[in-house]
Amino acid sequence: MTRHHIAFFLSCLAAFTAGHIVNYSVIMYAQEVLHSDLLAGIGFGLCFGPPLVLGWYAGVLCDRHSPVRIIHGAQIVFILAALVMATADAYIADPAARAPYLLGAALLAGIGWSFVAPARMTALKHVVDADGLRRASLVFNLLVMLGFGLGPVAISVCRQYLGWTAVFGLATVLFVTGSILLLGVVTQPSHRSHRPVVTEILEGLRAVRANPLIAQLLVTAIFGYMLMGPMQVILPKLARTTLGLGELGRGAFLGTLAPALIAGGIIAMLIVKRLPHGKTIFIASASSGLLFALMGNVGTPLVAVALLACVGMLGGIAISLIVTGIQENVEENVRGRVLSMYTIISQVMPAISGMSAGVLTHVTGAQHAVMICGSALVIFALFNLCWMHRLRHYQGQ
Repeated sequence: MTRHHIAFFLSCLAAFTAGHIVNYSVIMYAQEVLHSDLLAGIGFGLCFGPPLVLGWYAGVLCDRHSPVRIIHGAQIVFILAALVMATADAYIADPAARAPYLLGAALLAGIGWSFVAPARMTALKHVVDADGLRRASLVFNLLVMLGFGLGPVAISVCRQYLGWTAVFGLATVLFVTGSILLLGVVTQPSHRSHRPVVTEILEGLRAVRANPLIAQLLVTAIFGYMLMGPMQVILPKLARTTLGLGELGRGAFLGTLAPALIAGGIIAMLIVKRLPHGKTIFIASASSGLLFALMGNVGTPLVAVALLACVGMLGGIAISLIVTGIQENVEENVRGRVLSMYTIISQVMPAISGMSAGVLTHVTGAQHAVMICGSALVIFALFNLCWMHRLRHYQGQ
């Protein structure tokens, strides 16, 4: 790996960790300061909902312009989100009056995710050559999962010793660091002629429709990300109520995802040439849903940690193989638009499932919500296995 490769991947780790600090802060702040599971679900939805609209345009921009420029702009929006939360926490005395600012910050984060995720995925092909794309894709996805896992750990440590101000400050510092690391990384615009945005979006959709493997990988990703919302919305409350964990205990419990996701990504790197990718994706998805559902019947922290670790590991395997399959099989002229579809899925599905999980938790309680969400993933994985013939027989390149 060259110096530019290392700088790019370190920038990814800093930015993804900061992004998930913002996401988790919205959820935890709503639950623990504003005392509202409903606001937690809505806030999480705003963090990942905007890509459903803006992500399509982001994909077009990634095929037109330098992805690094798009990354810088998106990270500025994230910094604004952190500053809005910090200002409301510091200067508004009534916690209930902070709710509009929290939701506004969540919306800003959603705008940031709309552009930063597809831009970083598109930039990967500019940073590495074709021969190194598979391994680079797996490393990239490892960093995405690591950032997801480190977010709640960083929040818990900062809150334990310095309070919410330190949480928002850390997110800002990490985003600034991520942008500085990209200063020496060069990505080139396509220099192709620009057509109407809708025309270019439709061209990307036609490319997906013409490639059954890409289409089925994208659909599988929809259900693969179904658990991400409930894990971020329900598990903090499950840890507090059912498992009776304190502040650091909750952080450690949620932080189990980090090493588990990394382990899943590493396993994916080891099996990438040994096992059929399609069948492995289906098995890992169904198994993670089953184990997540079992967490609803567990009241012992040690058992819950073990189950969560297995869920994270299996999810890491499935998502890593999905991302690698898309990166290796997408046509170069529509890469940004197709990868934006994947990032829309990776952001919107957690938003939808997160909002649903917030409502479900409010109505049925955390334990029943966990069981329902996990069981749904098992059912969908088995259904997809039956009809996705192309993916079922996909061996990997």
